[in-house]
Amino acid sequence: MKHRTQRLLKAEVRAALALSIVVASFNAASAREIDRSVLPIMPPPVPYTLDLDVREATAPPLFKVTPPEGAPNVLIVLVDDLGFAGTSAFGGPVTTPTFDGLAAEGLRFVDFHTTAVCSPTRVAIKSGRNHHINNMGGISETGTPFPGNTTQVPDSVAPLAEILRLNGYSTAAFGKWHETAPWEISVSGPHDRWPTRQGFDEFYGFMGGETNQWAPFIYSGVTPVELPDDPEYHFLEDMTDKTISWLKYQKALTPEKPFFIYYAPGATHAPHHVPQEWSARWKGTFDQGWDAMREEILARQLASGLVPEGTVLPPKPEAIPDWDSLTADEKTLFTRQAEVFAGFVEMTDHEIGRVVEAIDSTGQLDNTLIFLVYGDNGTSAEGGRNGMFSEMTYFNGVEEQVADMLPKLDLWGGPETYPHMAAGWAVALNAPFAWTKQVASDFGGTKVGVTVHWPAGIAAKGGQRDQFAHVIDVAPTVLEAAGLPQPNMVNGVPQIPMDGVSMLYTFDDPQAEERHTTQYFEIFGNRALYHEGWWARTIHKAPWEAKPRHALADDVWELYDTSKDFSLANDLSEEMPEKLAEMKTMFMVEAGRNRALPIDDRPIERVNAAVAGRPDLMAGRTTLTLAEGMTGMSENVFINIKNRSKTITATVDVPEGGGHGTIIAQGGRFGGWSLYVENGVPAYHYNFLGLERTTIAGTGPLSAGSHEIRFDFAYDGDGMGKGGIGSLFVDGVQVASGRIPRTQPTIFSADETADVGIDLATPVVESIGAEARSRFTGAIPVVTVAVE
Repeated sequence: MKHRTQRLLKAEVRAALALSIVVASFNAASAREIDRSVLPIMPPPVPYTLDLDVREATAPPLFKVTPPEGAPNVLIVLVDDLGFAGTSAFGGPVTTPTFDGLAAEGLRFVDFHTTAVCSPTRVAIKSGRNHHINNMGGISETGTPFPGNTTQVPDSVAPLAEILRLNGYSTAAFGKWHETAPWEISVSGPHDRWPTRQGFDEFYGFMGGETNQWAPFIYSGVTPVELPDDPEYHFLEDMTDKTISWLKYQKALTPEKPFFIYYAPGATHAPHHVPQEWSARWKGTFDQGWDAMREEILARQLASGLVPEGTVLPPKPEAIPDWDSLTADEKTLFTRQAEVFAGFVEMTDHEIGRVVEAIDSTGQLDNTLIFLVYGDNGTSAEGGRNGMFSEMTYFNGVEEQVADMLPKLDLWGGPETYPHMAAGWAVALNAPFAWTKQVASDFGGTKVGVTVHWPAGIAAKGGQRDQFAHVIDVAPTVLEAAGLPQPNMVNGVPQIPMDGVSMLYTFDDPQAEERHTTQYFEIFGNRALYHEGWWARTIHKAPWEAKPRHALADDVWELYDTSKDFSLANDLSEEMPEKLAEMKTMFMVEAGRNRALPIDDRPIERVNAAVAGRPDLMAGRTTLTLAEGMTGMSENVFINIKNRSKTITATVDVPEGGGHGTIIAQGGRFGGWSLYVENGVPAYHYNFLGLERTTIAGTGPLSAGSHEIRFDFAYDGDGMGKGGIGSLFVDGVQVASGRIPRTQPTIFSADETADVGIDLATPVVESIGAEARSRFTGAIPVVTVAVE
């Protein structure tokens, strides 16, 4: 008994000693500086206790990840397709009081660059790495198998949102995403590169490059959202409402916890959708035309000190006609296009202002670091010479004529339209530069208006900063402002160091020596290099040109000294050939280091997955079998029925009283097709770009019960976009046939989907409608789409 007692005492002593060591270790770990270089942050060892009764035990403190004391809230606003002169603070004709007000209280950056197109800029601004390091050499729909262009963002470039979330921030993204490989956007995923797996707790927006503002296809997280039955609905207002609701809720529950909000409206990307009350106020403002407007913009920029004295306008591209050479009809059409775009810009700025006001209402505006980046690239010239009533005509090789668009002026910008504007306005709104979006070798493609506002961290009011900066500098700036290091490891994956340079050094010192001294640019063959004030570039292809101007090896390069030539008006290549050669060599070094090689200059061809060589869910498939409830399938995950024969076979159960609604549809108001039942009568409808419609309908209603409805389309062949003969069958008996004169060869829509049992977003068949109104009244057990 004595020996047993001694053994028990020794065991208790050893246990107490071990416990004291664990407690001491826990206390020491708690006291030392948290290691934030490896994320998630590992909690210290948890001490254990030998107390029998919880009432006699002392609980250890719970480990909680919190940001460094004083870390600011962060709001990054990324407007779409708006160039250097897009704001009134940067000399533009459109009033932008939100941007101007924050610029007057903060800093404006006049040498801030993007990548020149959507997806690359978006991954770069949120990762701090160059776009090819993110595998986003072009827009997400143009991926290839080559590293740098796969469009699959690697885990080794953890985005800013994930870094902040793992350091104790609440995170949310609203609006446009456009960073996920298109074959991954379906119910099958994977969802690793969706917003809620890229660091955001909350996401409300659309996944692609553009959306119909009146009838978008949107997600909450990974779940599609059914649109409200509201004729006044507009996505820009909706996403702002959701942003405000989220941030107020977050601050109500955890006022001490900072947030990171990424607010990225689809505005002002086409389609230019805006309520009439916003566009009507600009009537007559642009009657002077784009040439005069360009001169007026430069005059304001010079007068305000935005651009250096002596800055001149370089010649605009030859394809842009002089305003004075236009016909009266052309001027009437083009000015209306500009009025609608101006209203869209002003409305966008207003909605951003609502977000800023909401932050102010929480009492936390002073310690909120706001980046207003008004443009993910320069203003878009993708509207071509005349603009477009429907942007889908551009993607399908159909040029709209002025005479065809003029009768639709009163509808411009409304739900019945999907419009873009003439390229001349894009050149003007990128003043004082010559080129536009897509042209990564000109400041008109890369430079945008930026203001940074942070009263708690920026003493200057209304200051201007002239140092070179790039979208990859935003993430390092946020981390430095929050007192956070760039992590070496995130979720078990070693990290590629950020390429960007924090801009914080400029906040209190306008004369600070420039730290971001070298930067390459490349988009679809347009390429350039910035180095210590010098700019070497080649214009490989204009946005409106079908083919490159030269083979890549034969491109003509130019040289500019940006320290003396703000607008790139004086080419020094002939005077300084050795300097140009040095810069071209440096470009190749930077391009190789950043996985930009080999260069792929095929923007249109790469949309085709088979040509590009990227994954395709339907590759090799000739049939797709679906059922009711399978909706929201983009063209990238649906079987390709274009330029070939097809058969659609559906089994439907018709209720007593007759069936009505969509069986299966793809696309919408601006191009698509639908197999449907209208007041009991089966029919097929083909909508060619909203310009030409063909209906092949039965002659009598379906009886109650089960039926097989089949539609056969025999394609004419011999090329793309041809027509063919359509035949409609009910229970094996032909009930109708007809000729469809022509079909869309390339794309139905950038955002509309294929749906079974309903037609989401806009309707293919106007009399059937869309959303809940189009839902089939019976049941659809199975529908098969087969192609030859």
